[in-house]
Amino acid sequence: MKRAYNGALMTDPHALRRAQWQIHLCVLLWGFTAILGKLISLPALALVVWRMGLVSLVLAGWPQAWRGLRALPRRRLVSYALIGCLVALHWFTFYAAIKLSNASVAVACMALGAIFTALLEPLITRAPHRRHELLLGLLAIPGVWLLVGGVPLEMRAGIAVGTLSAALAATFTALNKRYVNEAPAESVTLFEMTIGGIFLILLGSLTFGAEQTLVIPSQADLLWLIVLAIACTAIPFVLSLHALRHLSAFSAQLAINLEPVYAIILAALWLGEYQQLSTQFYLGAAAILLVVFLQPRLGPQTSSRVDPSRIDPSRK
Repeated sequence: MKRAYNGALMTDPHALRRAQWQIHLCVLLWGFTAILGKLISLPALALVVWRMGLVSLVLAGWPQAWRGLRALPRRRLVSYALIGCLVALHWFTFYAAIKLSNASVAVACMALGAIFTALLEPLITRAPHRRHELLLGLLAIPGVWLLVGGVPLEMRAGIAVGTLSAALAATFTALNKRYVNEAPAESVTLFEMTIGGIFLILLGSLTFGAEQTLVIPSQADLLWLIVLAIACTAIPFVLSLHALRHLSAFSAQLAINLEPVYAIILAALWLGEYQQLSTQFYLGAAAILLVVFLQPRLGPQTSSRVDPSRIDPSRK
């Protein structure tokens, strides 16, 4: 229930509290994607092909997705297909970074996505750059330097691939924001997941061979893949759509910025990755996360509601 108060649109306190719990649960579930990427023994390419296929199957059972799919503007189908391919490449490089290093390193690199977004989004959406965001991008450089110096030499390839993944995420996020209002989010997601999966199968088969792309998972891997597709992708997507109807843009962004924090803590406790990484790595990760948290605080703070259609369902 919403009511007017001093000219502002207010949310019922109980609904607001429920929405805050929902968005934090979503962020926690998103944080598990890196853990599952380490637990699943499939190569990164096959892992993403299975994930995109399973997510497509889940969304295909959603009647709203099909109704909106028939109404997708034909002039934008190419744009949505391109975004789907970028999502596929982002997920592939993200899980490749996990395989090349570990979950903590890959997630710390993904925190750079907010910095890449500040640089790339104005170019894609044709909006002016904000000076404070460019400054924050420069402030993140010492954190990156500490991050690189804090991991073993054999893991640094994972940092390079993880940074590429963050740049890809920033690119498709900006493109999604540009075109999201032209179609329902669940319909766009179904289309993007399907096209992205097909693209990755073709690319992988031509590059690495079909036997490396269409790997049959073991029973344990299949179980984790189902958890990844349903619990860490479809469920948080639906929950976030409900939560964002009651949260301000500022509150939602602060909650979503906690994702790498949750993921790094989970990786340390569940996988024991703190034994592989030095204090310098965690200092670098903390410095990057500090910049990410400063970003919404230094920007224009608004109490307006987040349009649920603007949630990016293609998160890690």
